[in-house]
Amino acid sequence: MSWQVCDMDRGVKSTANEGSREFESAAQQYLTFQIAEELFAIPILSVKEIRGWEPVCKMPNAPAHVLGVINLRGDVVPVLDVRLRLSIARAEKTSTTVVIVVRVSAAGGNPTTVGCVVDAVSDVANISTANIRPPPAVCGVVAAQFIKGVSNLEQRLVILLDLLRLVTADAGYGAVAV
Repeated sequence: MSWQVCDMDRGVKSTANEGSREFESAAQQYLTFQIAEELFAIPILSVKEIRGWEPVCKMPNAPAHVLGVINLRGDVVPVLDVRLRLSIARAEKTSTTVVIVVRVSAAGGNPTTVGCVVDAVSDVANISTANIRPPPAVCGVVAAQFIKGVSNLEQRLVILLDLLRLVTADAGYGAVAV
């Protein structure tokens, strides 16, 4: 049996056969991106779009990692700096700096759209659940509360982020971090 998977927001189509390797990996696709020298990943199904960096409207009394808001086709969307959220030193924006617009929701909550500033987008990768290891107890500069797991990807480690915790206040599952 085969069928097409189509994501209308992104116009992405793929064909999957039941029992095939493509079918197994279809639900495990991640968008990978760079922050400093490290490779991170988030579930591709949470990604709404990727935009080039543009200045944001600053919000008074916002947490340091919230850069401000942007107008996204009539919607006001908070933008957070993933570097600062992960306690990685601030860096200048470059030509490769992008905003990954994601849509997340807590169980029973309304979906929220948030922009996440990263140094550069890398690729879409298939990561098998069997290859994901729990985060180590000590994670260096990245707070363990934001990490879902770690996996090998083409001879390199990739850190899988807990997107919901990343964009919510106090790393809990409450209100959005704005």
